[in-house]
Order: sequence, then C-alpha cells, then structure tokens
Amino acid sequence: MTKALNLDLKKLQARAFDRAEWAGEALQRYHSAIGKLDEAVVNPLRGLYKWMFVPTTLWPFNVQDVLEDCLSVLEKGKHLNARHRLLIDLLPEPPDDAVCAAVADHELQVQKGTYENLVKTQAKYSQNEIAMRNDPQLRRQWARLKAAFDVKIYHDHKGVIRRTMTAERNLRPSFSVNVRRREEVFHAAFDAFCLRWNLYGMQHDEPLLLKLAVNLTPYGTMIHIPAYWSFDPKRDIRWDAIASLHRVRVTGRQGNALAENFAERMKSAGKLRQLDQDAIRLGLKGERKHEFLCAGLGWVAGTSAKRISRLRAEFKNQPSVAKAK
Repeated sequence: MTKALNLDLKKLQARAFDRAEWAGEALQRYHSAIGKLDEAVVNPLRGLYKWMFVPTTLWPFNVQDVLEDCLSVLEKGKHLNARHRLLIDLLPEPPDDAVCAAVADHELQVQKGTYENLVKTQAKYSQNEIAMRNDPQLRRQWARLKAAFDVKIYHDHKGVIRRTMTAERNLRPSFSVNVRRREEVFHAAFDAFCLRWNLYGMQHDEPLLLKLAVNLTPYGTMIHIPAYWSFDPKRDIRWDAIASLHRVRVTGRQGNALAENFAERMKSAGKLRQLDQDAIRLGLKGERKHEFLCAGLGWVAGTSAKRISRLRAEFKNQPSVAKAK
C-alpha cells in the first residue's frame, strides 16, 4: 500500500492548491480498503479514484467528498446506497493525461493570479491599481467596514476576504440578504464595497483589483473582463493561447458542413436500422443483402460493405435515431 500511495502523492505533488496534502488521507484510506475488502466491493470506487488525479478545475462536484463518504460506508461493512451509485455511474470517464497536464499548468497560473500568458495589456491593470491604492475614499470606506465588523473572522489562511462569486448568466447561489444576521450584512456590505472599487477582495488592508482573467471550468472556458477595463479585443488578449487552452478538451473537428454531414449520417443510420430489420424478415444474406441495403440507402451497389459497417457502428448506442419516413 505504501508504494502505491507514494506514487499517487507524487503525481499530485506539483499540483496547485496543495492538492497532494489534502488528498493524502483519502488516498491512504482507498489503498487500505483495496487491501482489506473484496475486489467486487471496492470496484465501484475505481472511477472516483481515477478522478482524484484530474485537476479540481474540471470536477463537476467535490469528488473527494464522495469518495470519502463511500469509504466510510464500506469501512463499516455496509453497502453503497442508491445515491452513491447514481453519482458514481453518472460521472464520465476522466480526461486523458494530455488534458490533465494542460489544465494542471493553468491551475498553477490561476493560483498565483498570473494571466500574462493569456493577456497582453497589463498596463491597464497597473494604471487602475495605482489610482485605486492612492484614493483616500477607499481607505475611509474600508475603515468604516472594519469599525462596523470584526473583519478578521472572515479572513482565509492568507488573510484574504473574497467577495461573493458570480457564475454563468450571473446566477448566484444566494441573492437574498437577511439584515438581522450580522454575517449576511457584512457580506452584502463587502460586496458593495468591492463593486464600488472593482475588487475581488481584500488581503488584510490591501485592495485586490480585478484582473482580466481566463478560467477553465468543468463546462467551458470563461473570460472575465473587469468593468473598468477599456477592452481592445485585438491588443488585450492572446487569442491563440486561449484557443489552445480551450481546444485541449475538444475532440474532433466541427463546423457547418460537418454538422450537416453528421445529420445526414444520423438520418441514414435510422434508415439502415429499419433496412437491417427488413433484410432479416426477408431472409436476405450476403450479396443480396448488401444490394438491398445500398438500394434502400440510395447508394450505388458497389459501395464498400465497410462503409455500411462504419455507419452502423457510429450510431449503435443511439436507439432514438429517427426512422426515415
């Protein structure tokens, strides 16, 4: 177990956000379970285990929390419940090593807050940062917040207080404010303060100005342009670098012609499915069956049988393919 655990931790050692440190206990428990429990009992967790080595940027939920909860159940000699099995079954296969390596490198840049490899015009950030840091009104407003609240209780381990994060389509986990709850009033006041000064937070007494940022998410690539930024799409962003980062997860070519081609193939697959059934009913085999299929698809009789086989294989897992009218 020790050798396998050490190899696992070595894989995570260079990752951002102290990944090896906070994954260590869960991985140790997993390897211990493999050694003690039947393979059939532990086998459902292998998908979660493989996802432990995917950069957390790409996690759709906290995979480690689910793995630890599953391990707690198995360690007590119990069986995984329906909720556990659903989460495990719906989780897709993890991205390949090339994707993980590219995203892991991106995470290191995000951790440091450096986007220079993706953004050209840092002068716009620097100009606004100097003006903001030297504005006495910001200091006065921050002093009022500190007088009204014990801001230290909201610090993280780096002394940072972050404003409430927004998400796609500006949907937020919570938008209500209960003014009778001190914590909610603080976060509302702090969010208003950050909006006024274009901040993503404060680190002790230092304001943290928003940057033009490019971030991967499990579902896509987000480009955030701060409200104060006079955006020039040609000069401000390294589009080639962003495109390369985004394309890491894209499989195959796309476009109008290819989409139309795909739709035609899908339609032909629907025809082929019906023709296969008709051929069985008519007892057709060999060359007669091939000619029958080609005629039904509108293809010349000399069409390669491999083309028909490829079409059949491409849509074999899509039972909802529409039948041709």
